Amino acid sequence: MDMKRRSFLKLGAAAGAASALDLKFFHYVGEAAASPGTEGESITRSTCSPNCTGACGFNIHVTDGRITTIIQSADYPEESYNPRGCLRGLSMMNLVYGKDRVKYPLIRTGPPGSGEFRKASWEEALDYAAGNLKKIMDKYGPEAVGLTVQVPGTGYVHKGAFVRLAGLAHWSIHHGYDQNGDLPMFWPMTFGVQTEELESLEWPNARYTMVFGSNIIQTRLPDAHHLIEAKKNGKLVVFDPDFCSTSAKADEWVPLKPDSDAAMGLGLAKVIIDRKLYDEDFLKDFTDMPILVRKDNGKRLRATEVKGLADEADNWNVPQYRSLFVIHNDDGPVILNPENLQPTNARLDGEYTLELVDGGTVEVSTVFSQLKDMLKEYTPEKVAALTDVKAEQIERIAVEAATNSPVHVIYGASNYQWYNGDLKGRALSLLPVLTGSIGQSGGGMSTLAGQYRIRFNLKEWWFPPGGKLNWVPYLYFLQGKGKRYPKKGIKAMVGGWGNPFDQHNMANQLRDRTASGDIEFVVTFDFSMTTSCQWSDVVFPATSWYENYELTATILHPYLQLQQPAIEPMFESRTALYVARELAKRLNSDFEKFFYPGLDEDQASQKIIERLLETGGYETKGITLEMLKKGPVRLHAHVPGDRQIPFYEQIHERVPFPPRSYPPPLKATARFLRSGRIEFYKDEDLFLEVGEQLPVQKETFSETEYKQDPEARQKYKLRFVTKNSLYRVHSTHSNNVWLNELQGNKPKVFLNEADARERNIKTGELIEIYNNRGKTKAYAIIDPGCRKGTTILEEGWWAKYLQNESYNSLTMPWIKPLHEIYFVPGIWSPTTAWNECLVDVRRVSA
Repeated sequence: MDMKRRSFLKLGAAAGAASALDLKFFHYVGEAAASPGTEGESITRSTCSPNCTGACGFNIHVTDGRITTIIQSADYPEESYNPRGCLRGLSMMNLVYGKDRVKYPLIRTGPPGSGEFRKASWEEALDYAAGNLKKIMDKYGPEAVGLTVQVPGTGYVHKGAFVRLAGLAHWSIHHGYDQNGDLPMFWPMTFGVQTEELESLEWPNARYTMVFGSNIIQTRLPDAHHLIEAKKNGKLVVFDPDFCSTSAKADEWVPLKPDSDAAMGLGLAKVIIDRKLYDEDFLKDFTDMPILVRKDNGKRLRATEVKGLADEADNWNVPQYRSLFVIHNDDGPVILNPENLQPTNARLDGEYTLELVDGGTVEVSTVFSQLKDMLKEYTPEKVAALTDVKAEQIERIAVEAATNSPVHVIYGASNYQWYNGDLKGRALSLLPVLTGSIGQSGGGMSTLAGQYRIRFNLKEWWFPPGGKLNWVPYLYFLQGKGKRYPKKGIKAMVGGWGNPFDQHNMANQLRDRTASGDIEFVVTFDFSMTTSCQWSDVVFPATSWYENYELTATILHPYLQLQQPAIEPMFESRTALYVARELAKRLNSDFEKFFYPGLDEDQASQKIIERLLETGGYETKGITLEMLKKGPVRLHAHVPGDRQIPFYEQIHERVPFPPRSYPPPLKATARFLRSGRIEFYKDEDLFLEVGEQLPVQKETFSETEYKQDPEARQKYKLRFVTKNSLYRVHSTHSNNVWLNELQGNKPKVFLNEADARERNIKTGELIEIYNNRGKTKAYAIIDPGCRKGTTILEEGWWAKYLQNESYNSLTMPWIKPLHEIYFVPGIWSPTTAWNECLVDVRRVSA
């Protein structure tokens, strides 16, 4: 190619100018973009489906049966959603055709973890797996088999097949939400739901966006431009101890002290309340703020206790999951109707003495009054000392937020994956509530962690007649005890779509228990030979998401989409539906009829999709398989234009809180909010006992590391944070050759300059991260944006890249007792606190 240097430079400058202006050459260019480019080429529209929440539509170009190109389909009706995708999705071919692809069924021949297997036929592997599972079920009971199901939104058909099997066989089952530590416990406590989020298309409608612990620019790439639009339309304030990518894009970066977010939220709330900048009508009608609380025992006052109201209360007919509390208006004490959110004219602030049915009296005050009294401890000056943020800045931000609603608070997993992450969420929830931003376009609270939230009713497929599931929180499995843990233990692990022997809390315990024989049998299905496959007794080769039919949904946009087979299953790969069906008939011949035995895998998958759509309820009404084969279809919502605005119906139609969180019935979660309103005051006995009836700031590690080992303060002086990588989706893409090359094929750990200097560590040196539980190694990056006292490792590396060690050997399965007072799988449950971890680092000798 004959090109002079000057011409080359001109071309480069022109390209740079174009990229600076608009990058138009990356935009969707109409139907021609999806037309076959060569004779014999086919194009299939499918969906990228790791647990990244992106759920990006891609056109898969295939020539001679092989994927040649993956390109964003850019076919979403709203132009702002086009195109969606990132380098991880565009390089998926490296996993489909990579050297780690599982080609055929495998049966272990060497010691557990040795990676020594022999090739087996499907019949042999299925017989062997089913036979061993039956032995364990007969010896210990069916609940001794534990199934892990990850992120339902990435696959309602095939994950549902295994949930269906587990229910028929009466196995134990672990919910991926609490297993992965992505369950934000403030949601059920405050709003009575599993989780809620604004779709990213709504973000630009906020006038004030506050980001706590969410690195959207790095971890939500397809939707990050909506955050930039929100910045253009309002103000973007990022609260983060570290100068992350999102901090760099903010209008204002607030480098608060790690784990001090509850104090920040409470300090901001105090300013808003003291200056009377709150939405009084919103608080009266939609929250528990007017409810009266007894001063003698801290309990909310029930109507049945009050003279003059008790007889009236006996005539009320409300569901068992509701309670009749008392408020005070101009007429005196009255019953608050939990099933009616009409204006009450309640007094928001006040203290009263009321006569009780037993002839005595009781002093009471409103929740709002109790909150104001508690907030006396959170003046801007005191919060400044707790957070390392100036009092003047705290006051200014509070006033800006309160006078620029709607306010959107984005609360990230790295922020709530602490022992007291629930307290932080409850405190930060005050900001959109006080400003009346809940249920408004562009306003509210979003957590955006994982594709767990089920978007419609899937009962007809997931839960067969006669099925029974023993839900066991994953932390109970790790600890080998707990309220729901089987008496004889869990002796077999069945799973796919995940990599627990690397990726989950105290992964080294799984290895030790498997090596010792405590866990007697492990079955894994996957398309890559992960560390978990290496520790399995049987490995089934699974299809990738470009080799099967599947129905998917996510939280960042409200579209149902299909995975569709662009190529034939590689080697001897089969779908998870096939594996579940074949195991089912071997465990019990009566089970096979529940899995469409007369149809092949693709036919059965499509029948199941049709069944899910037909029985999915309001959200899927009128949506058909044929519609989805043409492209994404927006789920229905009780919001104009089917937009995804949490609690819109509660605020605008005055429907009691909470909305239903699928799959359990409403009554299972409505009991969390017995008032039918947003609740900040929790009066269950344990909340009162630990002093958390209202959100407060508590010292980090005082109930965990320091309690377990009082010397930890001196021995381990660094907080250990595992953040999401730009180059992986958790464990997926850990073996992607392109992305590893971009990382120099080395795992890295980030340190503050002062911490590195104290330990004589320089950039590029191999260092060991350690505590009294475990250790791992990575290469040091001295980062001035990393806060002193913190070490950050990008999670997701397989053991083979870490000298067969695990960064999760450093963590501990802490359980907060408040997370056990109720139990609804994946909604109110003990959840992993990854960041509640202390370590130190040292150079590895050459």
